[in-house]
Amino acid sequence: MRDSLTSLDSALAAVLAQARTLSGSERVSTFDADGRVLLAQAVSPLQVPPHDNSAMDGYAVRSSDVAAPGTVLPVSQRIAAGQMGEALAPATVARIFTGAPLPAGADAVVMQEDCEAQADGSVRINALPAAGQWVRRAGADIALNAVVLEAGTRLTPAELGLAASIGLAQLEVARRPRVALFSTGDELVMPGSVRPEDMPPGAIYNSNRFFLRAMLQRLGCEVTDLGIVPDQREATVNALRDAASAHDLILTSGGVSVGEEDHIKPAVEQLGQLDLWKIAMKPGKPFAYGRLGETHFMGLPGNPVSSFVTFMLLVRPFLLRLQGVADVAPRVVAATAAFDWPRGDRRREFLRVRYNEDGQLELFRNQTSNLLTSAAWGDGLVDNPPEQTIARGDTVRFLSFAELLS
Repeated sequence: MRDSLTSLDSALAAVLAQARTLSGSERVSTFDADGRVLLAQAVSPLQVPPHDNSAMDGYAVRSSDVAAPGTVLPVSQRIAAGQMGEALAPATVARIFTGAPLPAGADAVVMQEDCEAQADGSVRINALPAAGQWVRRAGADIALNAVVLEAGTRLTPAELGLAASIGLAQLEVARRPRVALFSTGDELVMPGSVRPEDMPPGAIYNSNRFFLRAMLQRLGCEVTDLGIVPDQREATVNALRDAASAHDLILTSGGVSVGEEDHIKPAVEQLGQLDLWKIAMKPGKPFAYGRLGETHFMGLPGNPVSSFVTFMLLVRPFLLRLQGVADVAPRVVAATAAFDWPRGDRRREFLRVRYNEDGQLELFRNQTSNLLTSAAWGDGLVDNPPEQTIARGDTVRFLSFAELLS
């Protein structure tokens, strides 16, 4: 009889329902807010740009004063960026530079390549200007009192620049999630502790600890790395109990299956509750979610690709929601398969792929869950529904690592 598995969509909905925005906030310099989550709307106290200004180096004119190409007009003033000129006198032009405020009365800018400076200081206008030409209107970018950034926005460099453009030197952001991370497994060895040629039989280097820690830090978490916990019930219980006292989330790797040496599930149930266990996805079936008092628990599979994929699809959105991000769904892109997948699985599959030179997706040679090379090789995942076959040329759902790892 087949195990009862929870669908990925149901599992994600269940963990997100538990992800209440963390209490507390932090006011940080806008310089230091990259990747943080904004807690309050950013409302502009000014318009950007503040004045009509020139989009080019050239000459500000009244378009009605230039009746035909070749019109010669005197230059009455010079206006650089940061300076306010005087009202433009009729039948004159103003020498103007990019970003400089347009003088009152002018309604167009003629770029300097279409003009010829004359020996007497006047200028020949060789192109007929249209009203509004090369003029950037006041408020065209940001209107006064406009909401520039919504609460729950995860800040990027562009948004930091936007905040600075309306004068915000500091931003109120969600506090960082506190995450305890540990791996289980007597077979695990830390790189640097044993030379490759001296590795005992059955031992492997702990790769999961490295990519999970990096992914947590990219999401703005404060990570407490608790190392490797032995495959012992008492040690597992003690590690979970200690971690629960000062963290928002405990994240583990390994030990969530049903073997005699897999102690995570009974240890969590001893200390708290386990709400989810075993997901209908491949790779990544042995994923667990529960709580130890007020502390969330997530257990990832030990196989590297399973751990990598479940983190991106379940842990990442959960941590973003803890910080107040509303839209945590990854963007799905339609792409063309350059491969055949003749046998679908009963579980929803996530296939490691990358773009080829023709802009189509090629498949990694081996889709088993222990080959971390597939994650380093790939550009992302094909999200393939249960029992779905794929033929070369089919349109598939693509999830980019660039987004899932950001």
